[in-house]
Amino acid sequence: MALTDTKLRNLKPRDKAYQEADEGGLFVEVQPGGTKTFRLRYRIGGRGSKQEKVSLGEYPGFSLADARAWREDCKALVKRGLSPMALKRGDPIPDDATPEVKEIAQAFLKNWCWRAVEKAKVKEAEALSVTTVEAFARHWYAEIAEPANSNPRNIKRILEKDVIPAIGSKQVSEVTVSDVLTITDKIKARGADQMALQTRNVLKRLFAYAIAREKTNFNPAAAVEAKFIASAKSRDVALTPEEVGRLLRAIYQSSMKRAHKLALHLLILCMVRKSELIEAKWEEIDFEKGEWSIPGERMKKDKPHLVPLSRQAAAMFEELKGLASGSEWIFPSRGNLNKPIAKSTLNVAVRTLEHDVQDFVIHDFRRTASTHLHEAGFNSDWIEKALAHETKGIRGVYNRAQYAEQRREMLQWWADFVNAQIEEGRKVVIGQFGKNHEAA
Repeated sequence: MALTDTKLRNLKPRDKAYQEADEGGLFVEVQPGGTKTFRLRYRIGGRGSKQEKVSLGEYPGFSLADARAWREDCKALVKRGLSPMALKRGDPIPDDATPEVKEIAQAFLKNWCWRAVEKAKVKEAEALSVTTVEAFARHWYAEIAEPANSNPRNIKRILEKDVIPAIGSKQVSEVTVSDVLTITDKIKARGADQMALQTRNVLKRLFAYAIAREKTNFNPAAAVEAKFIASAKSRDVALTPEEVGRLLRAIYQSSMKRAHKLALHLLILCMVRKSELIEAKWEEIDFEKGEWSIPGERMKKDKPHLVPLSRQAAAMFEELKGLASGSEWIFPSRGNLNKPIAKSTLNVAVRTLEHDVQDFVIHDFRRTASTHLHEAGFNSDWIEKALAHETKGIRGVYNRAQYAEQRREMLQWWADFVNAQIEEGRKVVIGQFGKNHEAA
């Protein structure tokens, strides 16, 4: 279907850029930051020749009517063997072009290329004239932060969830150190100290850009030292085997819900991040194959991740199926089966535990698994793949292996190792996994 102004206005950004087509090769591309850019596909020489793409500019700076008129002018150039993309980047008009072709090319440059440059300058000036935190932050994200980061979703999430609701309506120059601390303290109250530190770092970069653009003379986030934010930061060392046993015994002997006990146990066995577990749905679990397939949109690097399940992990998921009360979520909220548990639920549960593992935080599980698997002699590539880490450099480009079977054997060894630490020298009732238990 052809585009309409109503449809253009209502196009919403997604996690990844996407396109909506008009007609004749014209389409609009919507970026995660919300910008909507008109582009055109065409071929000089007809079918079989190389396809080119050229951009006009952003909607609504250029209207749909503008874009369609531009499309027809581009087609007039293509029909005469001229590339709109080449003209836009400044290539000279061929000397052997006829006077008619030269006239058409000059009109195209005047009407579209030079006009687009002027519109871009106006847009930049308008964007930088704004002084509220929300408007300036959105401009900074779209123009600076998003293109420069491999995972801009984290920055967008920080801005949308914690920064804009708190100080979005304030003037950039009026934000104080107290404002920054109020934001980070609220995040820490959720049990997310490291996210509080990340938020402070994002604010520090935002206000550094604001200073460069002469919107303020002071960076309130830079005035807050990192050590004042992450007071309970994750340790730099992994849990010892003895600490693994003490911690899991404390978990199973506590009064927390059975599902939450299993969740914490699964975190160390599966080596996944907390959000990847608590936001999981039953459709991701294949009991027959013994696999958990996490879709890319839920992963940090936007790439699907496969977790081969150990016998213990598969049995825990089987038990959780009986505890989920028919919800699509593996860990449904107690008050609403249509939602997963809150991100802070497991952090709160850990804080109420009586244990003597100093400064433990949930993320230590991943470091612990990696450390002990390396010490046991397992291949580093298998371990990095299990952690869903990307291998950098040339080695990462050529090494696309998934190591599924090797990881399955490795994770089974790890599950057996963890079990041995729970049972080492003591008795603790952890329950018979795979059956519906109300408590343990």
